Amino acid sequence: MKNYRKYMLLTTLLPVILMVTLLHWTEARNLTESGDITLTEVKVPASAPIAPVNPEASDEASELLRDLVNLSGKGILSGQHDYLESPDEFNSKLKSATGKQAVLHGYELGALNNQSPATIAAQRQAVVASAIKWHKDGGIVAMTFHQSLPGTSPEWSRVQMNLSQAKFNAYVTPGTKEYQSLVAELDDIAEYLGELRDAGVPVMWRPYHEMNGGWFWWGKKNNFEVLWNIMYERFTDVHKLDNLLWVWNPNAPTKEADPYAPYYPGTDKVDVLAADIYNNDFRQSYYDNLLKLADGKPIGIGESGELPDPAMLAKKQSQWVYMMTWGKMLTENNNMQQIKSFMGSNYTVSREDFVRTEQAAIAPVSRNGLTGEYFNNAELSGTAAVIRKDSNIDFNWHGEGPAEGIGKDSFSIRWIGKVKPVYSEKYTFSASSDDGVRVWIDGKLVIDSWQNQSGVGREGSITLTAGTLYDIKVEYYENRGDASIRLQWKSARQKQSIIPQKALFLK
Repeated sequence: MKNYRKYMLLTTLLPVILMVTLLHWTEARNLTESGDITLTEVKVPASAPIAPVNPEASDEASELLRDLVNLSGKGILSGQHDYLESPDEFNSKLKSATGKQAVLHGYELGALNNQSPATIAAQRQAVVASAIKWHKDGGIVAMTFHQSLPGTSPEWSRVQMNLSQAKFNAYVTPGTKEYQSLVAELDDIAEYLGELRDAGVPVMWRPYHEMNGGWFWWGKKNNFEVLWNIMYERFTDVHKLDNLLWVWNPNAPTKEADPYAPYYPGTDKVDVLAADIYNNDFRQSYYDNLLKLADGKPIGIGESGELPDPAMLAKKQSQWVYMMTWGKMLTENNNMQQIKSFMGSNYTVSREDFVRTEQAAIAPVSRNGLTGEYFNNAELSGTAAVIRKDSNIDFNWHGEGPAEGIGKDSFSIRWIGKVKPVYSEKYTFSASSDDGVRVWIDGKLVIDSWQNQSGVGREGSITLTAGTLYDIKVEYYENRGDASIRLQWKSARQKQSIIPQKALFLK
């Protein structure tokens, strides 16, 4: 998150403040005998990890993990799940009932109703759009993927099936047709997660949950970690999904589910640990055993039907960092008084508590974006009248001036900085402008359309190496009338999109 919140550790990039951040908050929420929640001292382990397991994790993902670590022992983030077909339904009902939003919005990417491919694509795109807005409004995004057995129809019966160990092995053995089906479906899902990456949205990614139970095709397998590693390496190494925090989420070890440990992929492949707890069965052993296995990593209640008691959590299970009520169980398993009481508790963190605020005393300094030089002429001549940092190049001024002090006609802009590609492959840059535009990448003129035009799109391609910073320069002029410019990129493994702020750097 970019700013500071009610329950968060204050951190900045300034040297003096950085020294302060070496000390954790010493206040945590607890209970008095009267049942009121107050603040008391708690020691946070000095060894608590704050770096994601992916060494290339984005700044947004790293910051989210730090927020989770720093919240531990101070309160619980409220969370609510929604379904693929209606990605905002129950979060909206929670807001209507209580006047407060959950912090964590749980989304679904798995198709369970045998929809057509076109319908599934449209529904997943709606999830992406909702998640981007949720992040911009200050919330946390979590994603679940109820994956049908690869190569079969997208319906619930193909998710909830008992697959033999021998047949499972075929799906995790490279070279088999089953393995190829698995990878193809992972690549499809990666495109949507990639859109969130490009929009700067960190995602708490919780795949193959409840793996210690036998009700999903991936459940109770003696080599579950192989499946986990296939997805981890595919998403991390091939698709460069550095916006993901990897959430390992077994079921609470009931009589139907095994203990946690045999299915744990290891500390180097997991950022957050969570347990799914139903039937109001928040027994202490579920919490204690997961906390021990986590060894300093943050833990959460990945799913629940019933809302936990905040007083009990504060007193006995204070290291739970977040919870998430599952879909329609919000109202089916909890009455209105219970819902209002939970969201109204001082121990429960709502999105209003957590939301980023522009009134933060000290804001972190971002090096992402481009320097824009704005001229009061169409020739980029003389001294720039305005120099500022722009997040990206996606403007439509609708006949107005682009900045204070710049006229609405006959102006020009030069943007300079660096651009860092995600993949090592040929990138196609496209500029749609009214009027002229030129684009240089690594000193090469890839787009040259310096003429009066109305919303015309131009393209140019260049081969780039992943993770390398390349010089970028964009020049634009406006003659008269409407004024607009949009700069996008695409590659074989990346959908066409606006070049995001996180890929742009100031010189």
